[in-house]
Amino acid sequence: MSSYPVGQFPAYRPRRLRQSPVLRRLVSETQLSASHLVLPLFVRSGRRVRRQISAMPGVFQLSLDEMLNEATRGFQAGVPAVLLFGIPDKKDTRASGAYAPKGIVQEAVRLLKHELPELFVITDVCLCEYMEHGHCGIVQKGKSGTNILNDPTLKLLARTAASHVEAGADMVAPSDMMDGRVRAIRERLDELGFTETPIMSYAAKFASAYYGPFREAAESAPKFGDRRSYQMDPGNASEALREVALDIQEGADIVMVKPALAYLDILYRVKSEFGYPTAAYAVSAEYSMVKAAGAKGWIDERAVTLESLLAMRRAGADILITYAATDAARWLCE
Repeated sequence: MSSYPVGQFPAYRPRRLRQSPVLRRLVSETQLSASHLVLPLFVRSGRRVRRQISAMPGVFQLSLDEMLNEATRGFQAGVPAVLLFGIPDKKDTRASGAYAPKGIVQEAVRLLKHELPELFVITDVCLCEYMEHGHCGIVQKGKSGTNILNDPTLKLLARTAASHVEAGADMVAPSDMMDGRVRAIRERLDELGFTETPIMSYAAKFASAYYGPFREAAESAPKFGDRRSYQMDPGNASEALREVALDIQEGADIVMVKPALAYLDILYRVKSEFGYPTAAYAVSAEYSMVKAAGAKGWIDERAVTLESLLAMRRAGADILITYAATDAARWLCE
C-alpha cells in the first residue's frame, strides 16, 4: 500500500476531482504535448519518390524533396524534431554509404538545416542499412560460424556520426548496440571540436519481434542469422540497467528504451534509477497494429495512439519517437 496519507469515505471522495474536463486537466499528473514528439523519416535518392511501406500505412520511403515536405508538415503541426534513416543506392561490406560525405543522410541533413533551420535534426547512427549482409557491424566468417566484430565496427560508427555532425546534424543517435560505441563516438566528436553535440544512445535496445515492419522500411533485414548476439534478450531487466549505466559513463546525454509499450517496466526503472533524459521509441509494429485495428474499426486509432503515448510519458519518457508524431501533434492541438 502507498505510504501517502489517505482520507476515508465519505469524507474523502476521489470522484470530486473528476467532475469536469477543466478540473481533470488541473489535477492531471502526466502531461502529453507535441513538444515531446520526434518523427522518424526514411530517406532515399530520387525526386518525387513516396514509396509506401506496405506494413506501415502512411509511412513512406521519401526522396529528399518529399522528405522536406513531410518534415515541414510535421513541423507546422508542432513536431519539433525528426530522426533520419537512410536507404543507400548501393551496399557493401564496409557500409561506405553510411559515412560518405554526400551520403543520403548527410544530404538530407544539409537540406533540412537550410530549409527548416529551427527543426531539430537527429540522425540514426547504424550500419545495417548500408551493409550488404544487413548486420549492424563488420562480419567475420570462420569455420566455427559467423561473428559480428565489435571493436573494428566502432571506428566506422564514429566516422559515420562525425560525418552526420559535419553535415549539420543537431544530435546523433547510435542504435547498433556494439559495446563501447558511445565512447568511440564521443571521443571522435570531441577531437573534431563538436564538444557541444549531444548523443542520444539506444541504450536498452532489445532483440524484438516488434521490429518487423521497420526492416521493410529501412531495407535492413539481415541476410543470415539474427541480431541476438548484440541486441538485448527481452527477458533481461537488470542487464538493461547495466547497459544504460555504461552508456552514461561513456558520455550519453540521453538514453533510450526500445521498444516502448512492451518495455514500460524497463523505461520506468531507467528513469527512476538514473534520472537522465530518457527517450522511448514506439516501434514499427506498435504503430502498424494500431493502424490495422483502427482501419478495421475495432479501436479508436486516435484515442489508442494518444493513450499509448501518455503511458510512455507516465512511465518516465521525456522524448517520444513515433511514426504517428504528425497526427498526434495535430490531435493534441485540437
